[in-house]
Amino acid sequence: MTGGQLTEAWILEAYRRGIFPWPMVDETTSILAWFSPDPRAIVELDGLHVSRRLERRLRGGQFQVTVNQDFCGVVRGCAAPRRDDSLTWITADLAAAYVNLHRRGMAHSVEVWQDDCLVGGLYGVALGGVFSGESMFSRVRDASKVALVALVSRLRERRFSLFDIQQMSPHMARMGAVEITRREYLRRLADGLQQTVQFDE
Repeated sequence: MTGGQLTEAWILEAYRRGIFPWPMVDETTSILAWFSPDPRAIVELDGLHVSRRLERRLRGGQFQVTVNQDFCGVVRGCAAPRRDDSLTWITADLAAAYVNLHRRGMAHSVEVWQDDCLVGGLYGVALGGVFSGESMFSRVRDASKVALVALVSRLRERRFSLFDIQQMSPHMARMGAVEITRREYLRRLADGLQQTVQFDE
């Protein structure tokens, strides 16, 4: 589906229906599109795979992790062009919409720091017991993985039931992500939306 608006009400209603915005961008145009893929990629909160090498990095104290301390910085990091692509689907309007959701307490970030520099992180939207991950970035090796581990730990501690990552990637498959049917996803989404857990306290 294309069109619609990036208002708070529109975005939140889309999430409640299992739909998320993903602008289609090329050199000359930007079209606001909405997706509900089948199958849907999720991370089971007891199924994250942490390699031995990453475990050593986590124990080594090379990174510091914070939550909701630099949401705008994380969005900027995620929106920066990748090495293999000069374009980004995180348009200025989309970024502004998520910053607004963050100010309203519904979008959250996990930041990873090294020597007081933001080197990685992720952001997403929490509704009920569902966290929908939107994007992540890394400026040094493993920084985004550290953010992911910290996020999953937080979701488990706060008794979330569903971590939606929308679409599978080779990186997330190696971290233990799985795919479920859209029908199963919507069932679990409906259950998760009934929870009264809090991401940020």
